[in-house]
Amino acid sequence: MTFVRIAPLLCLSLVSSTACTVATRREPPEFLAGAPGSTRPFSPAVRANGFLFLAGQIGSDSSGRLVPGGIRAETRQVMENIRAVLARNGSSMDRVVKCTAFLADMKEWGAMNEVYVTFFAANRRPARSAMGASGLAADARVEIECIAADA
Repeated sequence: MTFVRIAPLLCLSLVSSTACTVATRREPPEFLAGAPGSTRPFSPAVRANGFLFLAGQIGSDSSGRLVPGGIRAETRQVMENIRAVLARNGSSMDRVVKCTAFLADMKEWGAMNEVYVTFFAANRRPARSAMGASGLAADARVEIECIAADA
């Protein structure tokens, strides 16, 4: 049984009607704003039902340009961008539970992975999927999206 299904049953045994209201209420999604002046057609993150859903990040710097240096440099920048979005929204890398990596060339999976794993403690690595893509935004080599448990 899910929490939503058993919550009304729990409410029957609770004395406080306030506790019942809190146990069964769902907040609407919160679409979080991007950096001031951002013209991208999506939210960098959405908070919903106890999770923070991050849009895919590519290895672009603060000027919007891809960092030079290939897949390792781009992956490092991607992960720093993810860390920054999480921090702006009150979360951190240790709250990430799932990532999806998109690679322009699956032959670069190993090199991407060498950098990716350095951003997580060995005993707290999120679930992850990786797939090849025929093209990514701005000719990026890698794009990664994440889901974090809300703080």
